[in-house]
Amino acid sequence: MTVRRGKKLSISIQEHMAIDVCPGPIRPIRQISAYFPRLSPTSPSPLSPNPASSPLALSPGSVASGTVGGAHLLSPLLAHGRPGSVGGGSLSLTSSVDTSVEINSSDSDDCTALGTLEFQLRYEQSSSELHCTILRAKGLKSMDFNGLSDPYVKLHLLPGACKANKLKTKTIRNSLNPVWNETLTYIGITEEDMHRKTLRLTVCDEDKLTHNELIGESRVPLKRVKPNQTKHFHTCLEHPPPLPSPTAMGEALRGISCYLREWENEQLHSLEERGRLLLSLQFLPPLGGEEKDVDGGGEGRRSGGLCVGVKRCAHLAAMDVNGFSDPYVKIYLKPDLLKKSKHKTAVRKKTLNPEFNEEFFYEISLSELTNKTLEVTVWDYDLGRSNDFIGGVCLSCHSQGDALRHWMDCLKNKGRRVEQWHILTNELPRSLSHD
Repeated sequence: MTVRRGKKLSISIQEHMAIDVCPGPIRPIRQISAYFPRLSPTSPSPLSPNPASSPLALSPGSVASGTVGGAHLLSPLLAHGRPGSVGGGSLSLTSSVDTSVEINSSDSDDCTALGTLEFQLRYEQSSSELHCTILRAKGLKSMDFNGLSDPYVKLHLLPGACKANKLKTKTIRNSLNPVWNETLTYIGITEEDMHRKTLRLTVCDEDKLTHNELIGESRVPLKRVKPNQTKHFHTCLEHPPPLPSPTAMGEALRGISCYLREWENEQLHSLEERGRLLLSLQFLPPLGGEEKDVDGGGEGRRSGGLCVGVKRCAHLAAMDVNGFSDPYVKIYLKPDLLKKSKHKTAVRKKTLNPEFNEEFFYEISLSELTNKTLEVTVWDYDLGRSNDFIGGVCLSCHSQGDALRHWMDCLKNKGRRVEQWHILTNELPRSLSHD
């Protein structure tokens, strides 16, 4: 390259980026695109990656003659067609290096490192039961010193924090690929629960000497499960979502912030914390009337009345220090101050899912019943002190939701027994005492 005296040597930016500044033959600098295979935009067949067929070494004279610069940049890619035809025509780009990149999922995805969980869900609409079959887990993270774990699965319906709302499987010892094939059942699950609740499945490692360790969890919205159909799930375990750190408070107030958050959630979902009650109602007309006794529950009865059946309770709140309750049920047909309007069941010891199967009869006409209110309350029996109120429900023509629907179905369908689950509220009726 010759340069006149008195003039500076000017090199375009294209030439500067495309050549080495070291003395000797001009060699192209390998660009990033050379490390990735490319196909010709005009030819469907892949181009040969053989670097020997690509005359990449250029003479200094070719640079001075203007072959390099402008729209023609030096690169390790060879134009497809006649050798040396850089300008004119379409360019076919060939990679000099054929490199395939593989991403290790265990390094980039935590769920694979924690393991996978396989289970089935089925909702029986007629019996209001949710069956959760825990099948197996694979590739669990080791939590013990021997490189293994003692895993079990814990179920929890969200929202809800009572102990009876949690179920767990048996523990499989020394395994990272446990097989349970165990079915856990929630009772008293309504269609409303299936639309707005979420099932959390937590896989934990059991330690006898220390506290149990959490391996991972999976959450499934129950609205994904159709009634009377079995749905199969195969999910990756994930880390539980972290609690939001307090913004206005410092680290010293973290405990207070968490307590206030839990109290707020408890107040928001207080209806869920008290449990559920399966109640049956049946208005029996007089035996001498035109209506016949459909279910045959009026033997020995001459006048009409209301038959109240207390079947069972589910997911009751624990009121004792042992994590259980000693529940019994009281029913009261008001307004009526007579003692015969009040009944109560027997006490079931140390359970949160008691079964009573007791019936009580109120002798009353249908016209009088429309002006009455049936209060059903659940209590925890305590010896030597006042009993604890767990929850209750009121049924009348002035009720709302499921309570009103159940009451009206009983009045409209004389002689037919109507059963329905009710959510127990934490509101204590004013007319009741702690007896």
